[in-house]
Amino acid sequence: MELIVTEKDNAARRIAEILSGDSASTDRQNGVNVYRWGGTRCVGLSGHVVGVDFPPEYADWRDVQPVELVDADVVKTPTQENIVRTLKQLAADASTVTIATDYDREGELIGKEAYELVREETDAPIDRVRFSSITENEVREAFSNPDELDFDLAAAGEARQVIDLLWGAALTRFLSLSAKQLGEDFISVGRVQSPTLKLIVDREREIQAFDPEDYWELFAELQKDDVGFEAQYFYEDEDGNEAERVWNEADATEAFEQLRGARDAIVESVRRRSRTDEPPNPFNTTQYISAASSLGMSAQKAMSVAEELYTAGYITYPRTDNTVYPDDLDPEELLSAFTQHYLFGEDAESLLTAEAIEPTAGDEETTDHPPIHPTGEIPSKEDLSEDEWEIFELVVRHFFATVAEPAEWEHLKVVADANGCLLKANGKRLVEPGYHEVYPYRSTAENHLPDVAEGELLGIDDARIEAKQTQPPRRRGQSRLIEELESRGLGTKSTRHHTIEKLYDRGYIEGDPPRPTKLAMAVVEAAEKFADRIVDEEMTAQLEADMKAIADGEKGYEAVTDESREILEAIFQELHDSREEIGEHLRTSMKADRTLGPCPECGESLLIRRSRRGSYFVGCDGFPDCRYTLPLPNNGEPTVIDETCEEHGLKQVKMLAGRSTYVHGCPQCKADEADEAEDEIIGACPECGDEHGGELAIKTLRNGSRLVGCTRYPECEYSLPLPRRGEIEVTDESCDEHGLPHLLVTDGEDDDDPWELGCPICNYAEYRERQTATEIEDLDGVGAKTAEKLAAAGIESLDDLRNADVASVAAEVQGISEDRLREWQAQANAGAVAE
Repeated sequence: MELIVTEKDNAARRIAEILSGDSASTDRQNGVNVYRWGGTRCVGLSGHVVGVDFPPEYADWRDVQPVELVDADVVKTPTQENIVRTLKQLAADASTVTIATDYDREGELIGKEAYELVREETDAPIDRVRFSSITENEVREAFSNPDELDFDLAAAGEARQVIDLLWGAALTRFLSLSAKQLGEDFISVGRVQSPTLKLIVDREREIQAFDPEDYWELFAELQKDDVGFEAQYFYEDEDGNEAERVWNEADATEAFEQLRGARDAIVESVRRRSRTDEPPNPFNTTQYISAASSLGMSAQKAMSVAEELYTAGYITYPRTDNTVYPDDLDPEELLSAFTQHYLFGEDAESLLTAEAIEPTAGDEETTDHPPIHPTGEIPSKEDLSEDEWEIFELVVRHFFATVAEPAEWEHLKVVADANGCLLKANGKRLVEPGYHEVYPYRSTAENHLPDVAEGELLGIDDARIEAKQTQPPRRRGQSRLIEELESRGLGTKSTRHHTIEKLYDRGYIEGDPPRPTKLAMAVVEAAEKFADRIVDEEMTAQLEADMKAIADGEKGYEAVTDESREILEAIFQELHDSREEIGEHLRTSMKADRTLGPCPECGESLLIRRSRRGSYFVGCDGFPDCRYTLPLPNNGEPTVIDETCEEHGLKQVKMLAGRSTYVHGCPQCKADEADEAEDEIIGACPECGDEHGGELAIKTLRNGSRLVGCTRYPECEYSLPLPRRGEIEVTDESCDEHGLPHLLVTDGEDDDDPWELGCPICNYAEYRERQTATEIEDLDGVGAKTAEKLAAAGIESLDDLRNADVASVAAEVQGISEDRLREWQAQANAGAVAE
């Protein structure tokens, strides 16, 4: 029996379809899909099915000093026992084994892990196949020319695993124990994560330290016939360059008075020039993430979607540094694959009419994977989620752009003299659209100027002066940050987006572009003061170079990991005497991140706290002497924002709840409003009205929520939710079935389109029905078509998803991987916790 091992189940299914000619059947073995045809079996792993860890005796944080981890052994243990068991059972019956994991350092390591598991069961020959797209031609070609595992490349991946474990575990434990911050709120440190965080913190420091300078700019409206256009005042600076900013207010005022006194302007010069706008270079991973960010996708999301499209065979492997198409890529053949498509066909036909098709090329040429491009296999729009289709179209159109003609712009600069003041106006016009015709992701905005000639007299109108200030440097967005990491040699194309996502998950950064929290500032400050090598990018970049040397066979695994242990041991020597000081510094900063302001009863600080049941509230730092508390909403995770309540001096709170994120405001205001609000009776309680006389009333709760609830609470807990925002108006119209008045929700006095809530009982029943139908679509990456596919597989609600067998659903639904389903399950479970 021939056994094929892939990195993931969806890759196994796709390869089985190709090699079997769509004749493969699916068996279930230990809950794992096994694809079979003839004498061949194909099984997908789930990425790493074994992981590196310390032996069990090092597991208890309190019993083991962090420094002990530096010299501890590292062991491998199964992380997916059912997959490991299935692989071994299949290997025991195999006469040949083929490793078909992804072709990169991580994939080679996953292949080596599979190799070692197989070797425990059999001495059968083991081959390795490599491909850059899961298309029929490339897969068949790869299996026709098998190779051997690259153990040096795998060793580089293994070295990364071990070094990241050593650094992450030892330093995370040290800082967390020092700050007495354990459990889910531990303080995370990482070999690449910490230098990345320092980059973000350093930029924030530049912003905070920035001292703005005042300057002035002057403008005037020039007129030719009935056409007006804006021109800007400029002068020649000391270096002979044109300068628009006037740094002295008196000079600016003098120039403005001179300009305002001008009756007309004489054209001094008209200069025209053409500029060639070159098409983009082929996509490498970093530039792909940058392009996807312009569509509103995070780096993590962009890579996740690209991996789904790769596994389905629609695009090439998305982790690549290459910006030069390989010689065996035939652009004409690939364009021809799109000529019959309703959306891409016209553009593809147009590109094929060129006399010669010469793709652009970047500076980086590697031999592992080509730049990211479409494979020529085209899905229907209905087969993909909205995000997947958006990325697929981006990749297709980017390929089109790389084989298109350059664009040509005509630039026009007009300089005029108005009463001794020089004015300039710049126009531009797209003469030849070139690649812009097929690539709508770059601006083609034009600025037209009227046709004027030297010596011509123009009218002048609307002179104005604007006082401005210099601006601090901008925060880097995720894609810009990844470009910066790449330029500094931090991380790899496969890990940089994960590093940023981890910083978000650990509460070190927030917003986009990312901004560091006070905890992040504190961790970086502590590292800089007591052990700056933790955040030293040069050392981290050197380790990256060492791992590349392992892959190239120039260094050994043991030498690199031993060197890393030595560095880590030296860091602990630096940290040893500063543990208490570090802990105090971190605790103070972490408290600042949760502090709202003064307690109205004792003057201590009010903090966001978490109860033993996991819910959040505002409590006094003077507890137990002061027991003052304020409630917070029960949906979402609270975070303190900069806006401060003028009345109470408390910072406001935002509730992070995915797409439902909202600003709660001042908790004291919300509580006071609820205390002052009177319940408005609207009818009898349907549960206890007849027997006990209970009535339904519109209530405002101290945590900001509103509801229709029984006046006999807590004896009767009947309630119906109401919108958090807007004025609620009780109308004269009533429900025939429940006898309750209809409700209206308005945003203000001028709301011409109020929300007709209707009977609160009927409305809630309709809401639950709608929610069941749409809650699946609320998950990231799920559109209407994907929701239909899931419904056909029995997944019609979040509860269905939470309880689903991921492998079974993935096997039944084309184009949706186990990994993607697990992501959605995690979102569904997170929503259940928030509820």
